[in-house]
Amino acid sequence: MSQAVFLTGGLMRHVATMSLTASVGILAIFAVDFVDMVFIAMLGEAELASAIGYAGTLLFFTNAINIGLSIAAGTLVAQALGRDDEQAAREHATSVALFALIISVAIPIVVLSNLAALLGWLGAEGETLAFSIRYCSVILPTMFLMGLAMTAMAVLRSHGDAKVSMYVTLFGGIVNAVLDPILIFGFDLGLEGAAYASVMARLTMAVGGIWYVIRAHRGFEKPSFALVIRDTKEVSALAGPAVLTNLATPIGTAIITREMAKFGTEAVAAMAVIGRLTPLAFAAVLALSGAIGPIVGQNYGAGQFERVRGAFKAGLVFITVYVISVTILLFFSRTFIADLFEASGEMRDLIFLFCGPLALFQIFNGAIFVCNASFNNLGHPYYSTVVNWGRHTLGTLPFALAGAAIAGASGVLTGQAVGGVIFAVIGTALAWRLTGSLQSNKEIDEFAKHQNVHQVTIRRNW
Repeated sequence: MSQAVFLTGGLMRHVATMSLTASVGILAIFAVDFVDMVFIAMLGEAELASAIGYAGTLLFFTNAINIGLSIAAGTLVAQALGRDDEQAAREHATSVALFALIISVAIPIVVLSNLAALLGWLGAEGETLAFSIRYCSVILPTMFLMGLAMTAMAVLRSHGDAKVSMYVTLFGGIVNAVLDPILIFGFDLGLEGAAYASVMARLTMAVGGIWYVIRAHRGFEKPSFALVIRDTKEVSALAGPAVLTNLATPIGTAIITREMAKFGTEAVAAMAVIGRLTPLAFAAVLALSGAIGPIVGQNYGAGQFERVRGAFKAGLVFITVYVISVTILLFFSRTFIADLFEASGEMRDLIFLFCGPLALFQIFNGAIFVCNASFNNLGHPYYSTVVNWGRHTLGTLPFALAGAAIAGASGVLTGQAVGGVIFAVIGTALAWRLTGSLQSNKEIDEFAKHQNVHQVTIRRNW
């Protein structure tokens, strides 16, 4: 019993340290996004805030692809390191980085050529559509920088260097924060100024991350398309499901954006604020999936299956405690947050709704993140694909429509939150069964091995 408690406590500290450390870097980036929204609100045009909401939804699709590729990098590198195969770890890191580079050049070409149609489908129109196009046109071509940065951060975390990953991301956030007011107000660039500041932050993170991976860990091999061709099957087996899994989130966001657009500019502006506030307040929830993945992957690669289940349990406990604590803080800060954006009417009501009961539902979103990280690192990435797509389609559209019919814009947000509970329960049950089966299979193998040795001994004695 004491050994189990010690194991759980140690893993809990490890999970908390990795998550909170990684969340500082994420916090920096999303804090800058939040400040962006404050600066944009200071320009006094409601259409600008709505434009950020529409553009953010579209950009979420491109980032989802980068996130999926970084998950593949983290999984492959962590498993290779767990087997003490540093050469394989370097080669996998390089392969995924090259994949990210190729895809991140191709995708923006397609999106930019259909930009107006895509933003229009989301609900943007008139001046808001024009603002959204201008913003996306600056940021989309730099998708490759974000892809390389995310891959480098995943490799650093797999090497247990979460602090450096944090520092690189933090420095990118500082660059963004410094340039924001200079470009938005000093050079009078407005919305484009915020976009250019984000581009410079991406460049900083990509260069810093790659440089440190090479300097501290020799974590990359010499780039070679032969590596890409050789590893295509292995990388695709993980990156494909991971990308599909992460594409589900912007699909769900797009559904909610379209439904909120039916209730006017204030509703979309409120959603844009909530969209910036959520990752800022719950940075550790977002960081947990990237932090717990290497822990699960390395223990799985080393055959330490009891620690795999222990890490999963520790992740769920951490999420619950963290979300409850942050929700209390949001509740008592809701008036300040609404006043910060000069929110009134429905926009203020929706912000108040989020900073209270709806924020608690992040426990279930966090549980899905923990489950998906476990699935990806235990050789069952398609489980996370099914859970995530279920959550953002069947767990979003019917509930959002029902909520809209009952309570308008607030019902859309409430319905989305309630639908997520169902798939969090399904994912948790599936992950619990999977982690339990690993230990059971190990015990069966050890028993069979013991029996074989025992039988050989009997024969020799006979």
